Amino acid sequence: MAALTASIPNTFVASRANPSKRNGRVSAAALKPAGLSKTLSAALPSTRGLVGISNTKTPQSRQSFQVCCSGNPAAPGVTQPRKVALLGAAGGIGQPLALLLNMNPGITELALYDIANTPGVSADLSHTNTSCRVKSYLGEADLEECLTGADLVVIPAGVPRKPGMTRDDLFAINAGIVKTLCEATAKYCPDAILNIISNPVNSTVPIAAEVYKKAGVFQAGKILGVTTLDIVRSNTFVAELKGLNVNEVDVPVIGGHAGITILPLLSQTTPPVSFSDEELEALTVRIQNAGTEVVEAKAGAGSATLSMAYAAARMAESCILALNGTPDVYECAYVASEVTDLPYFSTKCKLGVNGVEETLPIGDITDYEKTWLDKLKDELKGSIAKGIDFANKESEKV
Repeated sequence: MAALTASIPNTFVASRANPSKRNGRVSAAALKPAGLSKTLSAALPSTRGLVGISNTKTPQSRQSFQVCCSGNPAAPGVTQPRKVALLGAAGGIGQPLALLLNMNPGITELALYDIANTPGVSADLSHTNTSCRVKSYLGEADLEECLTGADLVVIPAGVPRKPGMTRDDLFAINAGIVKTLCEATAKYCPDAILNIISNPVNSTVPIAAEVYKKAGVFQAGKILGVTTLDIVRSNTFVAELKGLNVNEVDVPVIGGHAGITILPLLSQTTPPVSFSDEELEALTVRIQNAGTEVVEAKAGAGSATLSMAYAAARMAESCILALNGTPDVYECAYVASEVTDLPYFSTKCKLGVNGVEETLPIGDITDYEKTWLDKLKDELKGSIAKGIDFANKESEKV
């Protein structure tokens, strides 16, 4: 499909939601610009509904993020101009993520910010034949212009993990970076949706929330920790193990976004799949430690940058679709929540024009999953408290 679509200029394949309360969106079979080749039309499934129109004949959501060639400025699904600011655009996640965002037909303006090298990233992207306007911003003095008018702000800024490091090891550096950037977003684009990628997400989301509370602009549904990579990995690993079409697999992942706080609800996998006890244990532990798997495989040369960029692009796409009024867009995200006794928790969320409109309950889980849920709560509680304490102590210094 990729090779086929890449050979056809000014067309794209986007993805979107359907009425099913599942993660992600469906491949856009009906999003076909005029003149789309019969070959490509035949290759796309014909049962999918149009963006913004519920299709009850399609009970399953496609889980992949697919945006190929958004050169058509009048591409279906683009209801109004949308500006996205990417903070940390020159980093290992930022650069591939910038490329994917630039290819999204729902984004008309992409503001790239970092403390170095963004002019080069912007110049590189400006040579691609997309309808998105890309502009670079360099250093703190440029933050106001970068953020003003943004509908969505994606934050991968910070240092990456290295072999032997945990996400908590990143806290001392990344916590301050996130706090500074969120002070700017609270000031210059307080109504924008935030997608926070910077680790440790279990702590950086509470930091962002405390910054917004202090500024008097806190809206719980607008601050989202991006846990999408956990879902992407779960879907991939299950599909590989069971020989399934990965685009039809959906595994909800709850809790947080580090180690044992990541809990894949394999009992709720769609389509229904049975697992042996050994498979359950191996899959759960692999999903929890998948980030370390990549760090070790890269042998000191980086962390999960490409897969994270892919997952973040999917989350950003879902937010843009929801902002544009597409109904029934669902993603798991780490947000302010009342689903458990913890103030922040990741569950499946319904996205809308105001960000998270509904946090869905955990649902029925097995005794095995309940055991993991009990384990993760203490760990997650400590990470949340660490973020809140940091934000408040830093505020006292001002």
